[in-house]
Amino acid sequence: MRPVRAEVRRMLEAGAALPLSRPQRFCKGLLKLWPALWRFTRLDGVEPTNNGAERALRPAVLWRRGSFGTHSEEGSRYVERMLTVTASLRAQGLSVPSFLRDAMNAWLHGTPCPSLLPAGS
Repeated sequence: MRPVRAEVRRMLEAGAALPLSRPQRFCKGLLKLWPALWRFTRLDGVEPTNNGAERALRPAVLWRRGSFGTHSEEGSRYVERMLTVTASLRAQGLSVPSFLRDAMNAWLHGTPCPSLLPAGS
């Protein structure tokens, strides 16, 4: 990665010297973040992209587009909670309908709600 890093740095420094303000600001901003840009090359488990975060947010974005959002504070809280529940369950490979069924049964019978925490937490 050293040759790639050196070439990218050379290009950013050249861009930072441009008389055009937008490219100049962009290049200077990346140079300020230089160590963070390459953290994935030094630390195991650090991904080079934010694709995981983007994929996690996608269902919420699609829901908002398809439903035009909410019209009340209560509706917003409901959507926040349901999106959190579904994302948490899917990340653990658990069934959303089964969890919701169990949660409703617990509420109806006055028993503790099932946990969203992974087993063993």
